[in-house]
Amino acid sequence: MKFIDEVKIHIQSGAGGAGCVSFRREKFIPLGGPNGGDGGKGGDVLFEATAALSTLLELRYRPHLKAEKGRNGMGKDRHGAYGKDLKILVPVGTIIRDIETDEMLADLTEPDKPLLLLKGGRGGQGNARFATSTHKAPRFAQPGEPGEERWFKLELKLMADVGLLGFPSVGKSSLITRVSAARPKIADYPFTTLAPNLGVVPYKNYRSFVMADIPGLIEGAHAGAGLGHRFLKHVERTDILVHMLDISWMPDRDPIREYEAINRELALFNPELGGKRQIIVINKIDLPETRKNLAKVSCWFDERSLKIFAISAITGEGIPPLLDEIARQLWGKAEEED
Repeated sequence: MKFIDEVKIHIQSGAGGAGCVSFRREKFIPLGGPNGGDGGKGGDVLFEATAALSTLLELRYRPHLKAEKGRNGMGKDRHGAYGKDLKILVPVGTIIRDIETDEMLADLTEPDKPLLLLKGGRGGQGNARFATSTHKAPRFAQPGEPGEERWFKLELKLMADVGLLGFPSVGKSSLITRVSAARPKIADYPFTTLAPNLGVVPYKNYRSFVMADIPGLIEGAHAGAGLGHRFLKHVERTDILVHMLDISWMPDRDPIREYEAINRELALFNPELGGKRQIIVINKIDLPETRKNLAKVSCWFDERSLKIFAISAITGEGIPPLLDEIARQLWGKAEEED
């Protein structure tokens, strides 16, 4: 499924039905009087987040949505039926903005809680409502009120406990494949991952957490370089960042420079991201080049009192202690297995 995280849609609530002008026409009942019914109310527009969706793809191909119009009133005091409400389902984590002012109208972070966004138009009153002792035969009724209509911008920010960060090809997709049921594309070239991937990571005592594989960031990402600038916003929702490094390329690539560059991009995109908790991971410990360079890189982090975890996403080496550390930071302590 194609990952779509931004759409613009035009939404209109239902117009109210018109009131009816009608008079009783029955044998042996002269001057029966008005009996026009009221028009029905137009349908409302509601948004509801659901865990069953993970993309805004469906709305990309349905940019114009409209709730049902209320039915017109009828004679014999019959009121028109209410228009059917329009409920729009979106993924959890969807933000709704007014397209003209960019004002945030709603942040749907909880599933199954409908949010009323546009009210349907009120139905018009039939002529029976206007009969008085001095005006017994009104020949008019109210039209229904029009529905509301607006353009909205929907923006999806993934809801995850843990976000995987790093330059392209450091092994983020391999790690999420190892610890969860997610199966992102894995290949030996940069920018294999073109969209975020979510995976549920099972932990001890039947607990679990959600991990997001964010496409590779590069220097200048906050200003539009590479692919990561589209997905930096998804990092904002995470509680913890797992910052992955590949030191097997030394000295051709400088992992310390890459580490600092990613943190700089986070701070430039959103200063709060610069202070978010991070767990530093050296991947590909199964390679001789990585083991050879590990001591040199470790010294740099030790001098700054930064703990690192050396793992292999391919063989699974070092992953249990990493998961324990994630659990400790998420829940306060790593749990013992029953």
